[in-house]
Amino acid sequence: MGRDDYLVIAHPLSGATMPRIAVLGAGITGVTTAYLLNQAGLDVTVIDRKLYPAMETSYANGGQLSASNAEVWNQVSTLAKGLRWMFQPDAPLLMNPRPSWHKAVWLAEFLWAVRKYRQNTIATTRLAIEARQHLYAMAQQEGIDFDLERRGILHVYHDRAGFEAAARGNALLQAGGLERHAVTPEEIRRIEPALQGHYHGGYYTPSDATGDIHKFTRGLARACERRGVRFLHGRDITGLDHSQAGVRVDMAPLDAGTGERVADIESLQVDAVVICAGVGSRRLAALAGDRVNVYPVKGYSITVHLDDEASVRGAPWTSLLDERAKIVTSRLGRDRFRVAGTAEFNGENRDIRADRVEPLLRWTRAHFAMDTSRVVPWAGLRPMMPDMMPRVQRGKRPGVYYNTGHGHLGWTLSAATAAGIAALVQADLPGLRQM
Repeated sequence: MGRDDYLVIAHPLSGATMPRIAVLGAGITGVTTAYLLNQAGLDVTVIDRKLYPAMETSYANGGQLSASNAEVWNQVSTLAKGLRWMFQPDAPLLMNPRPSWHKAVWLAEFLWAVRKYRQNTIATTRLAIEARQHLYAMAQQEGIDFDLERRGILHVYHDRAGFEAAARGNALLQAGGLERHAVTPEEIRRIEPALQGHYHGGYYTPSDATGDIHKFTRGLARACERRGVRFLHGRDITGLDHSQAGVRVDMAPLDAGTGERVADIESLQVDAVVICAGVGSRRLAALAGDRVNVYPVKGYSITVHLDDEASVRGAPWTSLLDERAKIVTSRLGRDRFRVAGTAEFNGENRDIRADRVEPLLRWTRAHFAMDTSRVVPWAGLRPMMPDMMPRVQRGKRPGVYYNTGHGHLGWTLSAATAAGIAALVQADLPGLRQM
């Protein structure tokens, strides 16, 4: 078989009347989307480059299910900080000064979206609140253990200026329907006794939660498979071809060790595709004839293994966000503690840099009494849209949909955006069968 030939993958239900849907991406957005499309009675196939679900951005994030972190970043001060910190390796926000057209256009659109800061923050807050119920329902329905802790999230501020500046964002979160209130230094100590240091004040959101995104996504993927969803792993999407018959998805199998293409192009004929590919969504959108301006913003995390009783006692159970350091924490069961933060504009680069991990370690040692001798670092790419709003929409061509661009809130928003895209697909079902 030559390079221009196609191995056609027979769909197991190709003779059935139910529409066939391909979900491109097996992270948190792809798997929640596949689950709800399957629940709607559709025939679903998930395609991903990795050998297993949740192996990129959904692997080791900060763990927060945080409506309280819904404030969008579109402020001139955010860009000013990035420029000021450009040559400070351990800065919370680091922007590679090397120019690129993609980054320049993205930053220009980021500044244009400053005018929508208020409405986008309120809309994101409402979406985050809605998402909780969808996610909890999935976990309960399928019996998924993902180290859920519903103890709220505490934001802490070291000085009066930071605390007072946060009041503006807090008013918008409350306008979006979030219960969130100011707390004193004494209340901070009562909410989380393990936290060391002195603080001017904080804000506490009792309805927020934390959990292990990787465990949830893998558990939901297994539930999808039990319900008949098919997963095609180790495939690189090479083409999306539209015709009267629907959409042909062309893909190249990848070698498990090298990631190189190892076989002839395969093809899957479906009625529609939903692009949920994180930072890869920009390339796939171009194949579909659309523009989705996702930029990869790198974040880091460390997972501290609590191997002795003193560390178990010294690690906090309440999730925290230190506003000055831009660091978040989550307790993942009895013996793991996740610390995450930083935003790095450095293109599609997944290298784990010691000088970016070190601030997380220093912060952890400064604020808690725990042994940090066994720590696992990780870096992942947040799929950021310039206006910080996820894209849950139809493409230009029939049978193309998007659920992507969730930025730093993929774990928080995914269950609600999956419900939104499933509703769009269902609304279009009669037309999908007649393309």
